[in-house]
Amino acid sequence: MYRDYFVRDLRMIDDVEDIINRNPFRKRVKLYKIRKNPLEELQEAEFKLKYRFSRSTAMFIIDMVKNDLSGDSRGGLIPPHLKVLTALRTWVSGEIQDDAGDLNGMSQATVSRVCKQVALALVAKRAEWIHMPHSEIEQDNVIAGFFSICGFRQVIGAIDCTHIRILKVGGNVGQYYINRKGYSSINVQVVSNANLEIMDIVARWCGSTHDSRIFNESPLKQRFEQSEFKGRLLGDSGFACTSYLFTPISQPNTEKEEMYNIAHSKTHNTVERCIKVWKQRFKSLLQGFKTKLDNTKVYIVALAILHNIAIQRQEQLDDVEEHDEVPVPVPPVTLNNMTGSSARAAFINDNF
Repeated sequence: MYRDYFVRDLRMIDDVEDIINRNPFRKRVKLYKIRKNPLEELQEAEFKLKYRFSRSTAMFIIDMVKNDLSGDSRGGLIPPHLKVLTALRTWVSGEIQDDAGDLNGMSQATVSRVCKQVALALVAKRAEWIHMPHSEIEQDNVIAGFFSICGFRQVIGAIDCTHIRILKVGGNVGQYYINRKGYSSINVQVVSNANLEIMDIVARWCGSTHDSRIFNESPLKQRFEQSEFKGRLLGDSGFACTSYLFTPISQPNTEKEEMYNIAHSKTHNTVERCIKVWKQRFKSLLQGFKTKLDNTKVYIVALAILHNIAIQRQEQLDDVEEHDEVPVPVPPVTLNNMTGSSARAAFINDNF
Protein backbone atom coordinates (compact mmCIF):
# COMPACT_ATOMS: atom_id res chain seq x y z
CA MET A 1 0.00 0.00 0.00
CA TYR A 2 3.04 2.22 0.28
CA ARG A 3 4.43 1.32 -3.18
CA ASP A 4 3.30 4.54 -4.90
CA TYR A 5 5.75 6.61 -2.88
CA PHE A 6 8.71 4.54 -4.06
CA VAL A 7 7.61 4.39 -7.70
CA ARG A 8 7.49 8.18 -7.64
CA ASP A 9 11.06 8.34 -6.25
CA LEU A 10 12.32 5.90 -8.90
CA ARG A 11 10.84 8.04 -11.69
CA MET A 12 12.64 11.01 -10.16
CA ILE A 13 15.97 9.14 -10.44
CA ASP A 14 15.26 8.19 -14.07
CA ASP A 15 14.52 11.82 -14.98
CA VAL A 16 17.82 12.97 -13.49
CA GLU A 17 19.77 10.28 -15.34
CA ASP A 18 18.18 11.45 -18.61
CA ILE A 19 19.36 14.99 -17.90
CA ILE A 20 22.90 13.78 -17.24
CA ASN A 21 22.95 11.82 -20.51
CA ARG A 22 21.72 14.79 -22.52
CA ASN A 23 24.00 17.34 -20.86
CA PRO A 24 27.19 15.80 -19.47
CA PHE A 25 28.65 19.27 -18.73
CA ARG A 26 25.88 20.21 -16.28
CA LYS A 27 27.64 21.23 -13.06
CA ARG A 28 25.02 20.55 -10.39
CA VAL A 29 22.49 17.76 -10.48
CA LYS A 30 20.86 16.65 -7.26
CA LEU A 31 20.41 12.89 -7.05
CA TYR A 32 17.59 11.73 -4.81
CA LYS A 33 18.37 8.66 -2.77
CA ILE A 34 16.16 5.64 -3.39
CA ARG A 35 13.81 5.12 -0.45
CA LYS A 36 13.17 1.48 0.22
CA ASN A 37 10.26 0.12 2.19
CA PRO A 38 11.50 -1.98 5.14
CA LEU A 39 7.93 -3.06 5.96
CA GLU A 40 7.79 -4.96 2.69
CA GLU A 41 11.41 -5.85 1.98
CA LEU A 42 12.70 -7.15 5.35
CA GLN A 43 11.94 -10.52 6.90
CA GLU A 44 10.43 -10.39 10.40
CA ALA A 45 13.64 -11.39 12.19
CA GLU A 46 15.75 -8.86 10.29
CA PHE A 47 13.12 -6.17 10.79
CA LYS A 48 13.13 -6.64 14.56
CA LEU A 49 16.91 -6.75 14.65
CA LYS A 50 17.11 -3.34 12.97
CA TYR A 51 14.14 -1.61 14.63
CA ARG A 52 13.80 -3.48 17.98
CA PHE A 53 10.06 -3.77 17.39
CA SER A 54 8.04 -6.39 15.58
CA ARG A 55 6.45 -5.42 12.28
CA SER A 56 2.97 -5.42 13.86
CA THR A 57 4.01 -3.08 16.68
CA ALA A 58 5.78 -0.78 14.22
CA MET A 59 2.54 -0.60 12.24
CA PHE A 60 0.66 0.13 15.49
CA ILE A 61 2.97 3.08 16.19
CA ILE A 62 2.69 4.32 12.59
CA ASP A 63 -1.11 4.23 12.70
CA MET A 64 -1.09 6.07 16.05
CA VAL A 65 0.88 9.09 14.79
CA LYS A 66 0.40 9.12 11.01
CA ASN A 67 -2.18 11.92 11.04
CA ASP A 68 0.38 14.20 12.70
CA LEU A 69 3.09 13.38 10.16
CA SER A 70 1.37 14.25 6.89
CA GLY A 71 3.62 17.10 5.83
CA ASP A 72 6.29 17.64 3.21
CA SER A 73 9.99 17.61 3.99
CA ARG A 74 12.69 18.96 1.75
CA GLY A 75 13.87 16.19 -0.52
CA GLY A 76 10.42 15.01 -1.54
CA LEU A 77 7.30 13.77 0.15
CA ILE A 78 8.18 11.31 2.91
CA PRO A 79 5.37 8.94 3.91
CA PRO A 80 4.52 8.67 7.64
CA HIS A 81 5.64 5.04 7.91
CA LEU A 82 9.11 5.92 6.65
CA LYS A 83 9.39 8.81 9.07
CA VAL A 84 8.55 6.55 12.02
CA LEU A 85 10.94 3.81 10.92
CA THR A 86 13.75 6.32 10.40
CA ALA A 87 13.26 7.75 13.88
CA LEU A 88 13.11 4.28 15.43
CA ARG A 89 16.29 3.22 13.68
CA THR A 90 18.08 6.35 14.88
CA TRP A 91 16.99 5.88 18.51
CA VAL A 92 17.33 2.13 18.91
CA SER A 93 20.74 1.83 17.27
CA GLY A 94 22.36 4.91 18.73
CA GLU A 95 23.88 5.50 15.29
CA ILE A 96 24.57 8.95 13.99
CA GLN A 97 21.63 10.29 12.04
CA ASP A 98 23.44 10.09 8.72
CA ASP A 99 23.80 6.31 9.04
CA ALA A 100 20.11 5.93 9.80
CA GLY A 101 19.32 8.16 6.84
CA ASP A 102 21.35 6.03 4.47
CA LEU A 103 19.11 3.07 5.24
CA ASN A 104 16.01 4.99 4.21
CA GLY A 105 17.39 7.31 1.53
CA MET A 106 17.45 10.57 3.49
CA SER A 107 20.05 13.21 4.18
CA GLN A 108 21.25 13.90 7.71
CA ALA A 109 19.30 17.17 7.84
CA THR A 110 16.11 15.40 6.79
CA VAL A 111 16.61 12.67 9.39
CA SER A 112 17.01 15.33 12.07
CA ARG A 113 13.74 17.00 11.09
CA VAL A 114 11.95 13.66 10.84
CA CYS A 115 13.07 12.57 14.32
CA LYS A 116 11.76 15.77 15.83
CA GLN A 117 8.43 15.42 13.98
CA VAL A 118 7.97 11.84 15.17
CA ALA A 119 8.95 12.71 18.74
CA LEU A 120 6.46 15.58 18.90
CA ALA A 121 3.73 13.36 17.47
CA LEU A 122 4.43 10.76 20.15
CA VAL A 123 4.60 13.27 22.99
CA ALA A 124 1.17 14.55 21.95
CA LYS A 125 -0.09 11.12 23.10
CA ARG A 126 1.68 11.36 26.47
CA ALA A 127 -1.44 11.40 28.65
CA GLU A 128 -2.60 8.16 27.06
CA TRP A 129 0.64 6.26 27.65
CA ILE A 130 2.32 7.79 30.70
CA HIS A 131 0.12 8.31 33.75
CA MET A 132 -0.28 7.25 37.35
CA PRO A 133 -3.24 4.93 37.99
CA HIS A 134 -6.47 6.94 38.09
CA SER A 135 -9.34 4.81 39.32
CA GLU A 136 -9.42 2.75 42.50
CA ILE A 137 -9.39 -0.43 40.42
CA GLU A 138 -6.25 0.69 38.55
CA GLN A 139 -4.53 1.57 41.83
CA ASP A 140 -5.46 -1.80 43.34
CA ASN A 141 -3.99 -3.58 40.31
CA VAL A 142 -0.69 -1.70 40.59
CA ILE A 143 -0.51 -2.33 44.34
CA ALA A 144 -1.20 -6.04 43.76
CA GLY A 145 1.61 -6.18 41.21
CA PHE A 146 4.15 -4.87 43.70
CA PHE A 147 2.78 -7.06 46.51
CA SER A 148 3.34 -10.16 44.38
CA ILE A 149 7.11 -9.54 44.34
CA CYS A 150 7.78 -10.16 48.03
CA GLY A 151 4.72 -9.06 49.99
CA PHE A 152 5.48 -5.35 50.42
CA ARG A 153 2.09 -3.75 51.08
CA GLN A 154 0.53 -0.60 49.61
CA VAL A 155 3.20 0.26 47.04
CA ILE A 156 1.88 2.20 44.06
CA GLY A 157 5.18 3.09 42.41
CA ALA A 158 8.97 2.75 42.54
CA ILE A 159 10.90 5.97 41.97
CA ASP A 160 14.48 6.59 40.89
CA CYS A 161 16.57 8.99 38.80
CA THR A 162 18.93 8.28 35.92
CA HIS A 163 21.34 10.44 33.95
CA ILE A 164 21.12 10.82 30.17
CA ARG A 165 24.32 12.13 28.61
CA ILE A 166 24.05 15.28 26.47
CA LEU A 167 26.39 17.58 24.60
CA LYS A 168 28.25 20.14 26.66
CA VAL A 169 25.96 23.09 27.32
CA GLY A 170 27.47 26.50 26.66
CA GLY A 171 27.04 29.73 28.56
CA ASN A 172 26.78 30.40 32.28
CA VAL A 173 24.31 27.55 32.87
CA GLY A 174 26.60 24.91 31.37
CA GLN A 175 28.27 24.12 34.70
CA TYR A 176 24.92 23.09 36.21
CA TYR A 177 24.54 20.28 33.67
CA ILE A 178 27.80 18.60 34.76
CA ASN A 179 26.97 15.72 37.12
CA ARG A 180 29.09 14.07 39.80
CA LYS A 181 30.79 11.82 37.25
CA GLY A 182 32.04 14.88 35.38
CA TYR A 183 29.95 14.77 32.19
CA SER A 184 26.97 16.84 31.05
CA SER A 185 23.61 15.21 31.52
CA ILE A 186 19.91 15.55 32.20
CA ASN A 187 18.83 13.98 35.50
CA VAL A 188 15.61 12.14 34.62
CA GLN A 189 13.12 11.07 37.30
CA VAL A 190 11.21 7.86 36.56
CA VAL A 191 8.36 6.14 38.40
CA SER A 192 7.54 2.60 37.30
CA ASN A 193 5.04 -0.11 38.17
CA ALA A 194 5.81 -3.79 38.74
CA ASN A 195 5.42 -4.49 35.00
CA LEU A 196 8.33 -2.10 34.26
CA GLU A 197 6.03 0.49 32.66
CA ILE A 198 6.89 4.16 33.17
CA MET A 199 3.99 5.83 34.99
CA ASP A 200 5.60 9.23 35.50
CA ILE A 201 8.66 10.95 34.05
CA VAL A 202 10.38 14.31 34.59
CA ALA A 203 13.05 15.09 31.98
CA ARG A 204 13.99 18.73 32.39
CA TRP A 205 16.50 19.00 35.24
CA CYS A 206 20.23 19.57 34.76
CA GLY A 207 22.68 16.86 35.78
CA SER A 208 23.90 18.47 39.00
CA THR A 209 20.39 18.57 40.51
CA HIS A 210 19.87 16.24 43.48
CA ASP A 211 17.21 13.55 43.11
CA SER A 212 15.28 14.79 46.15
CA ARG A 213 14.92 18.29 44.71
CA ILE A 214 13.49 16.97 41.46
CA PHE A 215 10.79 15.11 43.40
CA ASN A 216 10.15 17.97 45.84
CA GLU A 217 9.39 20.34 42.96
CA SER A 218 7.40 17.87 40.87
CA PRO A 219 3.62 17.86 40.44
CA LEU A 220 3.67 14.22 41.54
CA LYS A 221 4.67 15.17 45.10
CA GLN A 222 1.77 17.63 45.28
CA ARG A 223 -0.61 14.88 44.19
CA PHE A 224 0.62 12.60 46.98
CA GLU A 225 0.35 15.39 49.54
CA GLN A 226 -3.24 15.89 48.43
CA SER A 227 -3.87 12.17 49.12
CA GLU A 228 -4.75 11.45 45.51
CA PHE A 229 -3.32 7.92 45.78
CA LYS A 230 -4.03 5.20 48.32
CA GLY A 231 -0.54 3.71 48.12
CA ARG A 232 3.01 4.97 48.57
CA LEU A 233 6.24 5.24 46.59
CA LEU A 234 9.47 3.40 47.28
CA GLY A 235 12.70 5.33 46.76
CA ASP A 236 16.37 4.93 47.58
CA SER A 237 18.39 6.96 50.08
CA GLY A 238 18.57 9.84 47.61
CA PHE A 239 15.02 10.77 48.63
CA ALA A 240 13.65 11.95 51.96
CA CYS A 241 11.48 9.51 53.88
CA THR A 242 7.88 10.70 54.15
CA SER A 243 4.55 9.08 54.92
CA TYR A 244 4.01 8.55 51.17
CA LEU A 245 7.61 7.75 50.12
CA PHE A 246 9.46 5.06 52.06
CA THR A 247 13.24 4.76 51.87
CA PRO A 248 15.59 2.09 53.29
CA ILE A 249 16.80 2.13 56.90
CA SER A 250 20.37 3.43 56.71
CA GLN A 251 21.56 1.45 59.75
CA PRO A 252 19.13 -1.34 60.63
CA ASN A 253 19.31 -2.35 64.28
CA THR A 254 16.63 -5.02 64.50
CA GLU A 255 15.68 -8.12 62.56
CA LYS A 256 12.46 -6.44 61.46
CA GLU A 257 14.38 -3.51 60.01
CA GLU A 258 16.71 -5.88 58.15
CA MET A 259 13.72 -7.77 56.74
CA TYR A 260 12.17 -4.45 55.71
CA ASN A 261 15.34 -3.41 53.90
CA ILE A 262 15.46 -6.70 52.00
CA ALA A 263 11.82 -6.41 50.92
CA HIS A 264 12.30 -2.74 50.05
CA SER A 265 15.33 -3.53 47.88
CA LYS A 266 13.59 -6.32 45.97
CA THR A 267 10.48 -4.24 45.36
CA HIS A 268 12.29 -1.01 44.49
CA ASN A 269 14.45 -2.97 42.05
CA THR A 270 11.57 -2.82 39.54
CA VAL A 271 12.36 0.77 38.61
CA GLU A 272 16.04 -0.06 38.23
CA ARG A 273 15.17 -2.90 35.87
CA CYS A 274 12.71 -0.63 34.06
CA ILE A 275 15.46 1.92 33.39
CA LYS A 276 17.89 -0.83 32.33
CA VAL A 277 15.44 -2.30 29.79
CA TRP A 278 14.48 1.19 28.57
CA LYS A 279 18.10 2.11 27.89
CA GLN A 280 18.95 -1.23 26.31
CA ARG A 281 16.04 -0.94 23.91
CA PHE A 282 17.09 2.58 22.89
CA LYS A 283 20.87 2.75 22.72
CA SER A 284 20.73 6.51 22.23
CA LEU A 285 19.75 6.72 25.93
CA LEU A 286 22.89 4.79 26.85
CA GLN A 287 25.28 6.58 24.54
CA GLY A 288 23.74 10.01 24.94
CA PHE A 289 22.23 12.56 22.57
CA LYS A 290 24.07 14.98 20.31
CA THR A 291 20.99 17.06 19.57
CA LYS A 292 19.78 20.43 20.78
CA LEU A 293 18.88 20.45 24.46
CA ASP A 294 15.19 21.21 23.94
CA ASN A 295 14.92 18.44 21.35
CA THR A 296 16.69 15.98 23.64
CA LYS A 297 14.13 16.52 26.39
CA VAL A 298 11.34 15.77 23.91
CA TYR A 299 13.14 12.65 22.68
CA ILE A 300 13.48 11.28 26.22
CA VAL A 301 9.73 11.52 26.84
CA ALA A 302 8.97 10.09 23.39
CA LEU A 303 11.18 7.09 24.13
CA ALA A 304 9.38 6.56 27.43
CA ILE A 305 6.13 6.33 25.47
CA LEU A 306 7.68 3.85 23.03
CA HIS A 307 8.97 1.82 25.98
CA ASN A 308 5.47 1.55 27.42
CA ILE A 309 4.09 0.53 24.05
CA ALA A 310 6.72 -2.21 23.88
CA ILE A 311 5.86 -3.45 27.39
CA GLN A 312 2.11 -3.45 26.81
CA ARG A 313 2.48 -5.25 23.49
CA GLN A 314 4.90 -7.75 25.07
CA GLU A 315 7.84 -6.93 22.84
CA GLN A 316 10.57 -9.15 24.26
CA LEU A 317 14.09 -7.81 24.59
CA ASP A 318 16.44 -10.79 24.70
CA ASP A 319 19.83 -9.08 24.87
CA VAL A 320 19.63 -6.96 28.02
CA GLU A 321 23.18 -6.63 29.32
CA GLU A 322 23.90 -7.16 33.01
CA HIS A 323 26.26 -4.19 33.29
CA ASP A 324 25.47 -1.38 30.92
CA GLU A 325 26.64 1.74 32.77
CA VAL A 326 28.20 3.04 35.96
CA PRO A 327 25.51 4.82 38.02
CA VAL A 328 26.10 8.36 39.19
CA PRO A 329 26.39 8.26 43.01
CA VAL A 330 23.74 10.22 44.88
CA PRO A 331 24.48 11.61 48.37
CA PRO A 332 21.91 10.26 50.85
CA VAL A 333 19.31 12.56 52.33
CA THR A 334 19.95 12.76 56.07
CA LEU A 335 17.11 15.09 57.10
CA ASN A 336 14.06 12.86 56.84
CA ASN A 337 10.54 13.97 57.65
CA MET A 338 9.77 13.02 61.28
CA THR A 339 6.23 12.04 60.35
CA GLY A 340 7.66 9.89 57.55
CA SER A 341 10.14 8.15 59.86
CA SER A 342 7.34 7.47 62.36
CA ALA A 343 5.07 6.11 59.63
CA ARG A 344 7.86 3.87 58.37
CA ALA A 345 8.62 2.60 61.87
CA ALA A 346 4.96 1.78 62.47
CA PHE A 347 4.76 0.03 59.08
CA ILE A 348 7.81 -2.09 59.88
CA ASN A 349 6.44 -3.03 63.29
CA ASP A 350 3.07 -4.10 61.82
CA ASN A 351 4.33 -5.98 58.74
CA PHE A 352 7.74 -7.53 59.48
